[in-house]
Formats: sequence, C-alpha cells, structure tokens
Amino acid sequence: MVSKSYSNLLELASGEGDSFGRIGRRIPRVMNVAGVMSDVDDEGYTSSSSSQRDRIIIVANQLPIKAQRKTDDSKGWIFSWDENSLLLQLKDGLGDDEIEVIYVGCLKEEIHPNEQDEVSQFLLETFKCVPTFLPPDLFSRYYHGFCKQQLWPLFHYMLPLSPDLGGRFNRSLWQAYVSVNKIFADRIMEVINPEDDFVWVHDYHLMVLPTFLRKRFNRAKLGFFLHSPFPSSEIYKTLPVREEILRALLNSDLIGFHTFDYARHFLSCCSRMLGLTYESKRGYIGLEYYGRTVSIKILPVGIHMGQLQSVLSLPETEAKVAELIKQFSDQGRTMLLGVDDMDIFKGISLKLLAMEQLLVQHQEWQGKVVLVQIANPARGRGKDVKEVQAETSSTVKRINETFGRPGYKPVVLIDEPLKFYERIAYYVVAECCLVTAVRDGMNLIPYEYIIGRQGNAKLDKVLGLEPSIPKKSMLVVSEFIGCSPSLSGAIRVNPWNIDAVADAMDCALEMAEPEKQLRHEKHCRYVSTHDVGYWARSFLQDLERTCKGHLRQRAWGIGFGLSFRVVALGPNFRKLSMEHIVSAYRRTATRAILLDYDGTLMPQASIDKSPTSKSIEILNSLCRDKNNMVFIVSAKSRKVLAEWFSPCEKLGIAAEHGYFLRLKRDAEWETCVPVADSSWKQIAEPVMKLYTETTDGSTIEDKETALVWCYEDADPDFGSCQAKELVDHLESVLANEPVTVKTGQNVVEVKPQGVNKGLVAKRLLSTMQEREMSPDFVLCIGDDRSDEDMFEVITSSISGPSIAPRAEVFACTVCKKPSKAKYYLDDAAEIVRLMQGLACVSEQTVPL
Repeated sequence: MVSKSYSNLLELASGEGDSFGRIGRRIPRVMNVAGVMSDVDDEGYTSSSSSQRDRIIIVANQLPIKAQRKTDDSKGWIFSWDENSLLLQLKDGLGDDEIEVIYVGCLKEEIHPNEQDEVSQFLLETFKCVPTFLPPDLFSRYYHGFCKQQLWPLFHYMLPLSPDLGGRFNRSLWQAYVSVNKIFADRIMEVINPEDDFVWVHDYHLMVLPTFLRKRFNRAKLGFFLHSPFPSSEIYKTLPVREEILRALLNSDLIGFHTFDYARHFLSCCSRMLGLTYESKRGYIGLEYYGRTVSIKILPVGIHMGQLQSVLSLPETEAKVAELIKQFSDQGRTMLLGVDDMDIFKGISLKLLAMEQLLVQHQEWQGKVVLVQIANPARGRGKDVKEVQAETSSTVKRINETFGRPGYKPVVLIDEPLKFYERIAYYVVAECCLVTAVRDGMNLIPYEYIIGRQGNAKLDKVLGLEPSIPKKSMLVVSEFIGCSPSLSGAIRVNPWNIDAVADAMDCALEMAEPEKQLRHEKHCRYVSTHDVGYWARSFLQDLERTCKGHLRQRAWGIGFGLSFRVVALGPNFRKLSMEHIVSAYRRTATRAILLDYDGTLMPQASIDKSPTSKSIEILNSLCRDKNNMVFIVSAKSRKVLAEWFSPCEKLGIAAEHGYFLRLKRDAEWETCVPVADSSWKQIAEPVMKLYTETTDGSTIEDKETALVWCYEDADPDFGSCQAKELVDHLESVLANEPVTVKTGQNVVEVKPQGVNKGLVAKRLLSTMQEREMSPDFVLCIGDDRSDEDMFEVITSSISGPSIAPRAEVFACTVCKKPSKAKYYLDDAAEIVRLMQGLACVSEQTVPL
C-alpha cells in the first residue's frame, strides 16, 4: 500500500520517482548526513514493493533518534537509533516483516533552518522518520509551558492553587500547544495514505492532534494512547479547555490507557461534561459519539525482553555485577534499590524517610542494609526540580550522618546518568526494589527489575547461584502507579504512610525464601508474556477491529475549530431533509402524524415542560388541515396533557405511553388495554421511596397507571448506578404482578404489561382505515426507547392494508443513535422548525 503522498515527498527530497522501493532496506544502527555509514555492513537495497505490508504512522513528541553534531570541521550530523525509546521497542515488537513503521516527531537537538531540508530527506530515506521542526520559542511555550507546567501537573493531581503549585492556565501557552499539534498534523499529511495507513498518536503532548487529522480525513484509522495518568473528573474539570481536549480525543477510533482507573476517569469526564454514555459489548468498552463508536483499550505497556536479555549477556554487565557484589554482598550488606526520575511525583524523599524509619524501628538492620537510590535527570525544569534535588540531598546527608559508620553509608545516592547496563547490574544484585511514586502513569522499573533478577547462566556463576535454585525478587510498590495492578505479588503501599512503607521494607527483607521465589515466578511469567510486542500487537488488533466499519458508514464533518467532529451514519440511516418531507407533504392527501413530547417537541433540559404558545399555534395549524390526523404521544398523565393542550380542539392525545387515548378534545378518554389493578403500587412505591431518600436529586412521579422514578437532577454516575439497583429490586418484588419495569432517559418506570406507544400507532392507523382514510403520508417522531415501539409498528405497516400503497413514511428519531427509525434530526429545535414548515404548507391550503 504505497502512499502517493509519501512517494511525492521522497521525489521532492531526492529528485527520484521510485525512492519508496529503496526504503525497504535494512536500517543501519548509525549513519551520518553526509552518507557515510558507521559501524554497519555494506548491504544493498532490497525492494519492498513486491510485498504489500500494513503501514503504521507512529506519532510522538520525540523521534526515537539520537542526534549528534559532527566534531570535525565538516558540517552535518550523525544520527542513530535511541535504543531506550519505547517507540523503537514498539517497532521491534511488531516485527519488520509484518508491518512497516513510519515515525513523526521532533528531534532532541535543534536543527538550523538551513539544514532542515537535508536532514528531513536523510531521516526519511534512512530511518523512515519524518522530523517536525519547531521554532525554539514555540517549542518552549508548547513543551515546557503548556505540557509541563499545566497538563503534566494536573494529570498528576496537582492543582494550580498558587503560582508555585503548577502553572495557572495561560491562554497563549494553550494556543502554542494547539499550533504545534497542527504542525504535527501537517507533517503527517505529507506521508499518509489515508485509506490504508494506521496512525498511532502517543501521549498528552498531542491530545488535540486527532481533531486536525479527522478534519482532513473523515475515515482516518486513528488510535491514541495516553502514557500518563488520567485524573478524576473532580481534578480534570478544573482545566479551562477540558471539553476541547475531550472532544479532540474522541475524534480517535481507539483510546488506550494503562489501567482501568485511568479509563474510568476518562469515561466519567465524558459522561459528566459531554453527557455521553458508554457500554461494554463482548468485553469491549465503547462510547457512541455522533454515530461513531470510540473504543477504549485498557492494557499496560510492557518491556522489551530481547533488549534486556541482550544487555544481561554483556561482559560489561557481568563485570559491574561482580563489582557490586564485592561492594555490598561481600561486606555482608543487603541492597535495597530505588530508580526514579528526579521530579516531585516520584516520591524519592518519602522513600528516604521510610528508610530512616526502618533504621529507627528495626535497629537490627543498621549496618546490614543499604538503600541505593539512582536519581535520573529530571525531564522538566523549574523551581520544583531544584527543591526536590535539595530535599533529597539534605535527607541523604542527615540519614548517613545519623546511622553511618566508617565503611558504611545506609543511603547511596547516584545522581549522575548511568549507562543502561550499569542500571541492569544494580537490578541483578538488589534484594528488593522500591517504587514509591505518589503518582505515575506506568513505571516500568519493576518489570525491568524482575527480568534482571531472573538473570542468566553466566550471571548465576558470578552470583554463586546453582542453576537448579529458583530465582527470587521482592517489590514494594506504590498503589498510585500504573503497573501496580499487574503486580499482584508485590507489597503495595501508600507512599504517604511512612510507617507502612518502612514495615513493608522490613517485611520484604524478612520474608521466607520460598515465598519470595513464588512471587518472583508469578511476576516473571506475567512480565515475559506481556512485553512491549504483546502490547503493541494487541493495540493494533483492536484499532483494526474498531476501524472495520468505516467503509460501511457515510460520514461528514460538522463544527468549527476544536469543536469539529465527524457524524457517521449507516447506509440506510440519514438526516431528514426539510425539502424532501415538505415535498411529500404537499403531494399527499391523507396524513397521519405522531409526535412524542418530552425531548421531541420540548427539550429534555427545559425545567418548564409546558408547551410554548408557538408549539400550540403549530399544532393547531396542522390540526385545522382536514387531511391530517395529529397525535401527541407522551408518558405524561392525561390530566397534565389535557390541561397543556386544551387550546388544541382537534389534537389527539395518548397519555401514559398510550394507556389512555382520546381522538380530540371533546372525545371521551379510552383505554388501549383492559383497566388494570393498581394494587402493585403498594409494593413498588416504598421501594422507590427508599432509593429517593438515598439518591439526592431523584423524585417519584405517581401516575394513574404507572410509577416513575426520575434521577435527571442526581449525580449522573450515582444516579445510573442506583437505577440499575432499583430495576433489579423492583423486578424481584414485582415478579408476580402484571407489570413491567422499564428504563428510559434518566427514569425507571413501572407500568402495566402490554402498554407501549406502539398501541397508539396501531389504533391511529386502524381508525383511519375504518374511516377509509388509509394514509399516504405517515410521520412519526420520538427521542427515546419507548418511541421505538411506534417506529416498529409504522415501518412494519408499510406493506400492509392500513397504509396506502407507495405511501411516504417517515420514522424519525432525535439525535444519531441506534434506532428502528430510518431518519433522524439533531434536536428539538430542528423538529419545531420542521413542524413549522409543514404547518405553513397546511395554512396555504386551508381555506379562510
């Protein structure tokens, strides 16, 4: 699946038209811009055009590339793969033979504008990377400004209560963030083949990018994975651009999270701020968003097993392990290990305080246990980083002065960058690994530690272990990190509880060897089977599954700016056209019109539910037309409806879902089913009262034949949860009563069996047939589940005797959603405009 735009970019870069085929060669590990290879074999190009492979465009803030300016007098750069980049590991996990990967992102080094074209060409042809070049000022406002000062603290539960606690919202920084996302989208446009390529966007730096891509290509196959936590709705809703970001993310087809908690928070935000609901079908969670199903993926990322095992086999690793054994084990000291970035959320100071507490409470460990804290350089910058560094240094100094002795320091702080093999060596030797972050998206340190402790035969010899002895490891991990749920054998702690962390450290040191071995075996089995390749393949499989329905739907974009979204419709489901229905209305002679009330003629959000004078005028205009028979079909009581529509002399009314019915104002009320015994209310009402008392904002409506529990004004999550419980409770206590328990939009209703709005549609059609007035125009509009019965009756009657042959039938729902109706309109305002248009036609034909 060769992208024309991709090929065109290569043509522009190299002046050749067939460059794409040459990109399939084996990618060297190190190359420089001048075209001289370093440390690679001289292998020729192999064409990839003979085999069609799926292609994925991976988009992230940074490319998995290291850039180094040449040290000699010649100009240019040396580029090489960044072996520690998750994006590169992801590619290895997918396998070169199965899928082709293109990267889009920024370089860590600033490239002069005069060199950017040459660098772009080289990286594209050699590494299949498309660099995004940003002006330094824009990058600083985007990355160090909005990303690191506003999004990152907020997503880690730090509110900007003062200027010192995370940055206050700054509109100019937000504009820089949006501008950079737009630049990324433009770069993707240069290489994408929208019909075939998958696009996988990574992390919070690019959360509005899906909107820009979806605006260009309605059917783009677009996945997004968030590598940071997603905060609870109480935290997230403080963000002034909260809806813009949510709607942008919902322009993806698949949104991935590390844990269920993060996904749950996102879904809660969508529910509370956008009014969206989600459901789980066959194990997959999906959000309906303007006719599209946005899938939610929950799967923590894994580690690159091959890379770790190869590093474990290096001679340098063996040498470092031997050095550490001599430094610690041979001195009779047990190593505890912490590996963290130097930032405020990693809980380094809390870990040090717990170590201090361990030495105070368990004096037997003094002189025997050492905490090695590896502090990686911070990714951000600012006052908070300096404060963490100062606090860490002072705490280490205090502990060592208090508990140290000649030749023994209880805490060893390593704040210089370590090579990867050196870090792995520490994993091999450490008896226990401590991760006490107060909030972290995933954190793969525990996974790496487990594989490090598994080691290999060579390291076993260095450690003096017999091959037959099972390996062991111990983990003390914070409850607030993404990998915690997957490590069921770890000792989970609240890092803020210093005493509990100290006790966990003591427990890890004292635990029996067989128990340590069993826990290690369990963890090792999980980590080795859920590696980065498993994670990447699983995500792409779900993305492919989610995008399968693209071609079966009709799609078009609506909205401006970040409010843009795509409306997707099934092939037989379309928006009701005013011109179409007015034309049909003009040329027909006998018309049946059935209208729901709440949510159809009257918006659901309205507090005053009574009809407006405009609605009464429209209904009267329609009723005065002798060719029309018009019905209002509602769940309201007949007393309320009779009062509201008393000015409408010829309007038919069906109350309480059709239980009561009258053909016009002066007619007697009829019942569509035999009069039912209402003694069941004595059972149902106390149950509903119980849930009303415990659910703030809920109410009970007592009708003649039904009881309704409404939770429209309750907390949406709690109200929905209580409604499910209430349904189960009512179905249990009313099992032997002639009633049914139904759920609707923010309501639970108990009503007599056999009563539904479909009865009204049948009665209207049969009445017109008896009068030899078989309609050649039928319009039925409703907004919720109860109206589906009307739609079903209307559509199934098309070929029957109650409707004229070749009749114009319009079954129309409100909003795009799964429905038996063939048409839809967006809201009550559109329905009123439609009815007004039909009324105007009737007024033109009715004689004065």
